Amino acid sequence: MQQKLVLATRNKGKLVEFRRILEALAPGEINLVGVDEFPDLVDVEETGTTFEENALLKARYTAEATGLPAISDDSGLCVDFLNGDPGIYSARWAGSHGNDQANLEKLLNELKNVSQDKRTAHFTCVAALAMPDGRTHLEEGLFHGQILHAPVGQEGFGYDPIFQPLGMSISSAQLSPQEKDAISHRGKALRLIAPHVIQMLRSLG
Repeated sequence: MQQKLVLATRNKGKLVEFRRILEALAPGEINLVGVDEFPDLVDVEETGTTFEENALLKARYTAEATGLPAISDDSGLCVDFLNGDPGIYSARWAGSHGNDQANLEKLLNELKNVSQDKRTAHFTCVAALAMPDGRTHLEEGLFHGQILHAPVGQEGFGYDPIFQPLGMSISSAQLSPQEKDAISHRGKALRLIAPHVIQMLRSLG
């Protein structure tokens, strides 16, 4: 029997990505649903000062509100030249939450006259699992690379079109979903947390 797991996001791209990775790790075991299935849930204000705090805030609230195991992540792009910004503010850096194009353009503008060798960056993803009984677990994944001068590619979402993974000559938005999963921050964090998700869900019987 499939165990239901709630992903604490309204981001459709993230839901697709999480489903794909978890299904590859535990075929047929997990029914991953988004918070859109629960109309009464409010969006959690990300008041934490770290990826870990924000991921736990979202997972704990969702588990308590739904009575179901919940998983969330907080992720962002950390640019070395900008002292780690946009960091935890990546999704709302340009002002409104989730405006990928505006965020991307703001970042390119901030780095307009910065040479390629100083455009190093990494994505961070912290995945958090919260159970209705209060148990939690956290894992982190990193994805290193550099910022391009212009968007390239149609895959992915967010900053993918301007992020070139370390050792590659293409952007994240030119990788297939499977190629990205294999090396991305979210793929790494999910592969680390997946055994704990599976173990905790199985403990529910």
